[in-house]
This record gives sequence, structure tokens and C-alpha cells, in this order.
Amino acid sequence: MKLKKSLNLLDLFCIASGAMISSGLFILPGLAFSKAGPSVILSYILAGLLCVPTVLSKAELTTAMPKAGGDYFYIMRGFGPLLGTIAGLSAWFSLSLKGAFALLGMGTYLTLVTNIPLNIIAFWLCLFFVVLNLLGVKEAGRFQVLIVLALLGILLGYIIFGISSINVKNFSPFFSKGPIATVATASFVFISFGGLTKVAALAEEVKNPGRNIPLALMLSLLVISIVYGLVIFVTIGVMNPGNLETTLTPISDAAVIFGGNFFKILISVAAFLAFISTANSAIMTASRYPLGMSRDKLFPPLFEKVSSRFKTPYVSILFTGLFMISAILLLKLDILVKVASSILILLFISANATLILFRESKLLSYRPKFLSPFYPYIQVLGIVGGIFLLIEMGTFIMSLTGFFILLGFIWYKRYVESKVSRDSALIYLLENLVAKDKELTSDNILVELKDIVLERDEITKDKFHRLIESAEVLDIEGALKMEDFFRKVSDVLGKKLNMDPRYLFKKFIEREKESNTVISKGLAIPHVVVDSKDVFEILLARIKAGVIFPKDQVVHAIFIIVGSSDKRNLHLKVLSAIAQVTQDNKFYDKWFQAANEEELKHIILLAERKRF
Repeated sequence: MKLKKSLNLLDLFCIASGAMISSGLFILPGLAFSKAGPSVILSYILAGLLCVPTVLSKAELTTAMPKAGGDYFYIMRGFGPLLGTIAGLSAWFSLSLKGAFALLGMGTYLTLVTNIPLNIIAFWLCLFFVVLNLLGVKEAGRFQVLIVLALLGILLGYIIFGISSINVKNFSPFFSKGPIATVATASFVFISFGGLTKVAALAEEVKNPGRNIPLALMLSLLVISIVYGLVIFVTIGVMNPGNLETTLTPISDAAVIFGGNFFKILISVAAFLAFISTANSAIMTASRYPLGMSRDKLFPPLFEKVSSRFKTPYVSILFTGLFMISAILLLKLDILVKVASSILILLFISANATLILFRESKLLSYRPKFLSPFYPYIQVLGIVGGIFLLIEMGTFIMSLTGFFILLGFIWYKRYVESKVSRDSALIYLLENLVAKDKELTSDNILVELKDIVLERDEITKDKFHRLIESAEVLDIEGALKMEDFFRKVSDVLGKKLNMDPRYLFKKFIEREKESNTVISKGLAIPHVVVDSKDVFEILLARIKAGVIFPKDQVVHAIFIIVGSSDKRNLHLKVLSAIAQVTQDNKFYDKWFQAANEEELKHIILLAERKRF
């Protein structure tokens, strides 16, 4: 069952923004200040800039494949089931732990006003968010919007009222710990931006994903980077540097200085809202990974179930909630969250590598609505930046991360390998590099990507679409004379239509004598009317070296149409559709680039035209 498209641009912006503002703003600035001094402002800005390549890559990949599971889905299609399994489990694990950590953060604030143990508070909060997400992604999204807008409003007030109390001496010397410390601290605070790309997991439930996903990602990164910079600027400016280095509640402590207890309460409310938004978005997004993996047979089929009433993946949501509750009650989260951060960086690296793979594979069914600029330099920068951040994580955390990846490999060998055999962009690329016979190359990935585009763009399968799907295709390397070409066509269509090939050949030759069917340079549409009833067939032909028509016209793309007189209206509509398809400026580039017969069909099936 399909998920319901309920999320708009505002929903996505608030999910991404709310996933970023939590411990990264309300806890880390003091610790980061102790490492970099006042230049920690630049550390946050640099960390935001390091996210740009991944944001651009995820925006492109997700608009090409807007399906549940986000980065898992396209890594699976890019590199195959082994890396897909590891990526899916890793993303789910990372997001779930981040959510559990946020719930504990909320619980910490609530313990100030209640004697209930921290873990019990976090347990009930988790239960609340599980129920909220079971009721529908629209309801969870609307709740997120209210929370994030309230949070941003409070932080805006903090900036406006705090800026007048700034002591400029607090910023001197700006690089008190040295420029190298500023750069190194960027890796420490990078996790503050970690939730940014969570919205990719919800792509299947987004209205107009080609527009809303890239916009939401970029607006979130821009707005939250500015908020981070200004809030930390005010905090450094109003607090004593010695106190700022040691506090775990820097924003709250700064608020007291210029706003008294009232502002301290407001900031406490803001921190609580921030942890709420992070926890809610974590459950919302993490739960889509088991769903996507189940659809691909990487997880048991139970996780594929979607509520017929609420259109939510209820088994996957309950499973994710149960894991988060277990983590809250049983596990030491501080170490695990660091592991989750390193996994997140690995996924960022994978996103950039996957985009490069899809671009270089030249899959014609890969049709993103958004194209990353500065390819491939921006992706290489993202990969190098990710490796730098991983090095900064330290050997202990990387060892734990490697252990978790090993668990994913074991799951693949024990459960997945015997059940799944899937094409990927990598296999497609390698096949087309080494296979001498293009008929032996697989096209499952082409068909799947084509179907995704049809669903994404809500393309209607009209009569022309169905005719192309069932059409015969001739893909010929060498040059041919027109008569030899028509003999081949007549043999193929004669068998399909149960007609005498000699009769069809005569028709084609007579048609050319009446009027040349070459309608533009390199394109011909021979179309004949046969003495029969209820007959209509299309044949597509690509002749790389060309067919030589009269007057030495060389043609590489040929659409053959055979129809009976009672199909005259359909005949005219098909001619109109072909004309629209071939008017695309890039039609001939795509036609020559197509790797096989399936791709030749996809050029036509996915072309923009008026449906009938």
C-alpha cells in the first residue's frame, strides 16, 4: 500500500530545522567555546558549509527517487543490496539513537519540576510520539510546524534583546585557541547539523517533491546556520568567557544576564521544544527505513504493512519506538550517540559517492528534478570533508562504528543474500563497460527508475504510452540502404501482425515514392495504411551509422507506423505525440546515448508531452 502525500514545504522545513536545533545549540556551544574560543562562531559556519555538498547531492538523488527510506533507497539502487543493507540499518540506528538522546534531554528539563526518574519520563514521552506518528504523518508534521515556529520565535527574541548587552571585549582575541582549533572544532559541532537531511526519508509522502525537497533542505540549512551564528554571537558577547567554557547550559545562563528569570524560563521552554522537535522528527523519519528495506526484501515482510486508515507504516513505527524505549532504559547513550554521529558522516559520504555513480552510469531513466551544481567538484569536496570529520572522531568511536557495520554485513549474509538479487547503477555501469553484447546487459534498474518517474510526475499511461511499451525495437550498428532497412522492418512486423512481409515492404516503398518521410535531419516517420481492420503498430529503430534515404539523406532515428484506415484518429494523435517527443533539444543526444532497447523506449515514455 502506498503512503499518503501529506507534507508540504513548511512541514519539510520544520522537520529538517527541528531535527537540528537541540543539544547542538543548547548544550554544545560552551564545550565548543572551550576548544576554539570566540572563533567558535566560524566553527559553526564551517560545519554548515561542510553540509552543502551533501544537501545538494541528497536533493538531486531524492528528487530522482522520492521513495520511503531516503538515502537507503538510492544507496541500494546505486551500489546494490550489500551496501544498501548496511546503509539502511545504519541510518535507522543513527536516527533512532538521536531521537532517544533527545528524549533524555527533554526528561532532564522535566526532572527540574518533578521527582519522576529521568528514564521513566523519557519512556512516556517516547510513547506519546509513537502514538502521534501512528495517527498520521500529516498530524505529526503539523505538530512539528507548531513546535519549530514557537522555538524559532523564542530564539529570535533572545537575539534581539541580547544583542544590546554584548561586550565586544569578549571577542578579543578572536582566534584565542588558534585557527587550527577553529577548524578542528567544526568537526565537534558538525553533528549540530546532522538532522538536516532527515527529510529524504519522507520523500514518498511529500507533495511536489521535485520542488519542495530541495527548497526545504536549502532554506533549513540557511536559516539554522544564521540562527546558530547569531545565538552563539550573543551568548559569547554577554557571558564571562571563564563561565562559558564550563557551562552545559550556555544559552540559559546568558539569558539570565540580560533578561532575568523570565528569559531563563523562556529559554528553558525553547530547549524543551527543541528536544521535542528532534524526537518527533527522529521517529517520523527513522521508521521509514524498515519500511523501505522490507519492500526490497532486506527486512521481513511484516515491516511493509501500512495502516489502511491512517496510511502510516505502523509496524515500522512501533518497532522504532520499541528500540528507542529500550535504548533509553538499558543502554549507555552518550557513547552510542557518538557512534551514531560517525555513521551519519559515513552516510553523508555515501550520498555524494552515489550521486557520482548515477551521473557516470548515464542511466537515461535517472531523471532528477533538481541537478546539483558544480558537479563533480562539490561531491568530491563533500567526500573529502566527510573523511576529515571521521578522522576527527577518533579511533575508538571508529572501531565501534566498524563493529556496527560488521553486524549489518552479518545480517546481509544470514538473511538478505539468499532472498535478494537486484540490479544497481554500479552493475549497469560495469556491464556497459565490459559487455560486448548489449543484449546481455540487464535493464531492471532502468525499468524501476522509469516507474518511479511515472509515479512521481503522475504520468498517465495513454494509448501512445502503451503502444511504445509493446513496440518492437531495432537497434542496428551498421549503415543500411533504405530498401534493406524496410525489408528488415517488414519481416519483423509481418510476424507480429500476421501479414505477408512482401506486402508490407511494397507499402513502405510506395509511401516513399509518394512523399519522402524524412521530416528533419536524422529523423524519419514512415507511416502506412494497410488493407485490414483494427490494426495499429509502432516500431522504433536506431541505426547508428544511418539509413540512406532518397537524396542521400542519412537517418538515425526512425518511427515506423502501420495502421488500418479505421485507426485514422489514433494515427494522427500518434504522429502528434512523436513530434512533441522529438522536439526536445536533447532528443538526439539521448537517442545516441541509450545503452539498449529498453532505454530507447524510456526516452519516449518519459518525455514531456501532452497526454491523450
